[in-house]
Amino acid sequence: MKGITGSDFVGLSHFEAFFKSPNFWLLIKNTMGISLYSLLIGFPAPILLALALNEVRSMRFKKTVQLVTFAPFFISTVVMVSMLIIFLSPRLGFVDQIVQALGFESINFMGVPGYFKSIFVWSNVWQSIGYGAVVYLAALAGINPELYEAAKVDGASRFQKIRNVDLPGIAPAAIILLILSVGQIMNVGFEKIYLMQNPLNVSTSEVISTYVYKTGLLGADFSFSAAVDLFNSVINLILLITVNSIAKRISDSSLW
Repeated sequence: MKGITGSDFVGLSHFEAFFKSPNFWLLIKNTMGISLYSLLIGFPAPILLALALNEVRSMRFKKTVQLVTFAPFFISTVVMVSMLIIFLSPRLGFVDQIVQALGFESINFMGVPGYFKSIFVWSNVWQSIGYGAVVYLAALAGINPELYEAAKVDGASRFQKIRNVDLPGIAPAAIILLILSVGQIMNVGFEKIYLMQNPLNVSTSEVISTYVYKTGLLGADFSFSAAVDLFNSVINLILLITVNSIAKRISDSSLW
């Protein structure tokens, strides 16, 4: 109300309060855990799909697989989470019915903290793998056909062709996307996590983005939440610069 010049400067008090908060290490662990899990599974998945589709000779089968894998990308986050809740609901969801048919007890998947990360990551892979594969398929389409002919003349096997022709051809695109992914490693998707969150799994689902929302908007502590979000952005910036520098040293591809 007094304006920037008329207000008291609090210095680093909000940052200190966050670092001393009992939730600090829980938020860091959950955010980093989900992000690294997503990067470990979600980054190579579209590459493997693109390489597999590139080896398919039947155009009809190839287009069908592309359509089936690309379609989930257009499902909104709210609808996607609703589908997950229905599929994984105890006693009524088809996943739990399969579990019971195999002789196991009914499981409330959305209520078990240990299952949250896997549900979040693998549903993300299902939704985005087709879209991500398009980028790599475009890179594969740009590879000089003479390289494939030379590999064929040299008697290269299919796996040798993938290793020596396909992977080097998509490496520049993969490196750029990896840099961008690492630069967003602290920005776990807020909307989906918040919709999947419930009192039973909050111990593993509470991340920095949901904490900022609850503290800043629901709790009206705007200054503190702004400091937490700034800390999050600074970490992402440091990671982005670091990974870009490493990529620049070991390869010819980088953001700048």
